[in-house]
Amino acid sequence: MNKNSLLKICDLTSEEIFHILEDAAAFSSSQSDWQFPRKTLVANLFFEPSTRTHFSFASAEHQLGACVENFTAQGSSVEKGESLYDTVKTFESIGYDAVVIRHSQDEYFKELEDIRIPILNAGDGCGNHPTQCLLDLLTIYQEFQTFQGIKVAVIGDITHSRVANSIKEALGMLGGEVAFSGPDEWVAKDAYYKRVDEAVQWADAVMMLRIQHERHKETMAMSRAEYLERYGLTKQRAAMMQPHAIIMHPAPVNRGVEIDSDLVEAENSRIFKQMSNGVLVRKAVIKRALGYEFE
Repeated sequence: MNKNSLLKICDLTSEEIFHILEDAAAFSSSQSDWQFPRKTLVANLFFEPSTRTHFSFASAEHQLGACVENFTAQGSSVEKGESLYDTVKTFESIGYDAVVIRHSQDEYFKELEDIRIPILNAGDGCGNHPTQCLLDLLTIYQEFQTFQGIKVAVIGDITHSRVANSIKEALGMLGGEVAFSGPDEWVAKDAYYKRVDEAVQWADAVMMLRIQHERHKETMAMSRAEYLERYGLTKQRAAMMQPHAIIMHPAPVNRGVEIDSDLVEAENSRIFKQMSNGVLVRKAVIKRALGYEFE
């Protein structure tokens, strides 16, 4: 495996995380027009639907001057039974410099240990989503200028969320705290759990999660309105938040389910800021993956 691959947030040291965040901020603050000094080919291999992650990677790649191929399994040799390894090996063999992969299989990258070009994990099953975690960290850091003692409440479908796994690992390294809340059956028994109202009042950042219907074996046993009332961020709950606290969501947002629609663009919401930060972070990790030093 290439040493510059990014597969899990815990692959990074706290120092490396700060380097990436600094590089991402530099792209923003200077409106940096830095581009690859040579022709660079990057393939985005998405085996699951995606809007924000897929196209923020593509935007980052284009802004860096890369030639970009957006691959989908439909219409490819995957439909003929080609393995993930052979698909990725094909891109390596025909001259691509890096691949970005999203896949429904947990830790799909274990099958790719012999691939020599960098792999950037854009999400695996219910496991890891390192670049989403990094953009969340950038958003938090922009707000509070530290991670030490910062409290993040992650509320919703925890057990099926790669976002929840990644932010817990990262803040554990950086000195922050994470508490989980949501339906009992969607929160691991060993998680630091708070009831929704308590979590909202406790947190510096309230991160709501989408219900991952596609990963559930059974449909949700309550209506959208019932879920919002019991576990969502309603206007009444938002009024309980600390005055400095911010609202976050990895999106896509199901308005009126995990969050009241009016709160998505509230003054203390950073949901669309997270999306903007996603391009900056992905520029930084792509630059790192191709071996270019931080500036």
